Amino acid sequence: MPTHKASCLCGAVQITVEGDLPRPSVCHCRECRKHSGHLEASVDVPESWVTVTGAEAVGWFQSSEKVRRGFCKTCGSTLFWDPIFRDWTAIAMGAFDTPTGTQIAGHIFVEEKGDYYEINDGLPQNAR
Repeated sequence: MPTHKASCLCGAVQITVEGDLPRPSVCHCRECRKHSGHLEASVDVPESWVTVTGAEAVGWFQSSEKVRRGFCKTCGSTLFWDPIFRDWTAIAMGAFDTPTGTQIAGHIFVEEKGDYYEINDGLPQNAR
């Protein structure tokens, strides 16, 4: 079974994912753009695949009734998009240290994308 390593910018948070990474999506919604500084590419994985070392350095922001967003409290790196009451979590693709062996599946919430860029990669686009 493949192992994928991820971390925050300062290294205070280390993430290990055991298993093949599914194809990630790129979210263009207002909340993801504000959280990440642009758009947010993340991959959904079962929580049972994930081990976090340095979890005390992870801060959580409850961005809606159903979702919380995880970041490093030391360096501010975007790490997680976590749907509450689910058995999976999304990990920011930019946090991965090693080659991921996956490619983007498509784009979501494109109706909320910023006006300063275009999506020209030919991948599927969903309005919501």
